[in-house]
Amino acid sequence: MTGRVAAVSGVGRILIAGGGIGGLTAAATLLLAGFDVTVFEQAAVLAEIGAGIQVSANAGRVYRSLGLMDAIEAAGVMPDAYHFRVFDSGDVLQTIPLGEGYRARHGVPYVTIHRADLHRLLLDKVRSLDPAAIRTGCTVTSFAEDADGVIVTLADGSSERGAALIGADGIRSIVRLGVAGPTAASYTGDAAWRVTVPSERLLPEYRSRTTDVWAGPGRHAVTYPLRGGALMNLVGCVEYAAWEDESWTTPRPWAEMRADFEGWHPMITAIIDAADRDQCFRWALRDREPIGGWSTGRVTLLGDAAHPTLPYMAQGAAMAVEDAAVLARALLQTSDVPAALALYQRNRIDRTARIVNESRANRALFHLPDVAALRAAFDRRDINAERSAWLFSYDPTTVELVDP
Repeated sequence: MTGRVAAVSGVGRILIAGGGIGGLTAAATLLLAGFDVTVFEQAAVLAEIGAGIQVSANAGRVYRSLGLMDAIEAAGVMPDAYHFRVFDSGDVLQTIPLGEGYRARHGVPYVTIHRADLHRLLLDKVRSLDPAAIRTGCTVTSFAEDADGVIVTLADGSSERGAALIGADGIRSIVRLGVAGPTAASYTGDAAWRVTVPSERLLPEYRSRTTDVWAGPGRHAVTYPLRGGALMNLVGCVEYAAWEDESWTTPRPWAEMRADFEGWHPMITAIIDAADRDQCFRWALRDREPIGGWSTGRVTLLGDAAHPTLPYMAQGAAMAVEDAAVLARALLQTSDVPAALALYQRNRIDRTARIVNESRANRALFHLPDVAALRAAFDRRDINAERSAWLFSYDPTTVELVDP
């Protein structure tokens, strides 16, 4: 299917600020549902950077509905298991079984994929549905609503009118500022390192086919394979009393990363030792308190613009993907745009707040001060049962939309 699709009866053009994973997922779901969509992306060239991302079943069901799940699996890795480990010994504290058993339980696999590969698949999907849907080099600077729609102003001074505006423009969202006013993003006390290294640089025993969280005093690390196992991804979150807000694309000294994980398991130090010295990145982790509403009459938010989430459950991008599916379904359910945006918000606000708060709680769990405390904490919880019961089982494409 190519060319601009006909707008759903009774609903005009949907405008989206931001062409990241959340914005493109929203565009794809809306286009597939028959809406007319325009995405405004500030970058001159649409390309994602960064490192790995984990696609669990709750997000995977949305990608399956878009016809992308097979391609995601082919581009990534289906890990055998999700382990929580002791930082230095590597002892396994708890396991979430993945692999084919996970697929059998949830209907879709658990996949680790490079963020750039996922972004490319979404970009291709949107362009296959409407080659004209994405406009690059366009920054939304403000918006104004009236009874019939919304007008966005772009950085070049031009304006565009639509029936609704979706702010998918991240934690520094301009759209959020207009919806919720100034709400500062606070430094959490952690800065995150990231590196990816070719697996051929590592000993065979460190070319893991699992996703592993390595928990230790004041810091933790996450490792998993990408691109069919050709790359190993490492993210390390370290407590710092203060940290400047730098872009996650700015390299930091390799020696600082190596020092932060001195004395850790040989797999962790081997990955760091194998990293290109100019390809180690560190950035401050910031978040916001959950808010009671992120919509006005014809403007709403999704993903980090609405509910920025720390990476301690690997669910930040997944929440944006869930948002996109629920929002499209709400707009299909009623042609009254304000009513649809209110329906979307009602059905997302509690779940996303829970993710935000549990992700914060995991930071304390993963950074406990000694191994005895770690073992005791994990002995008290069955993380696999918890996540399977409410997180992985959620299906954004079919969940009942409650409209009290």
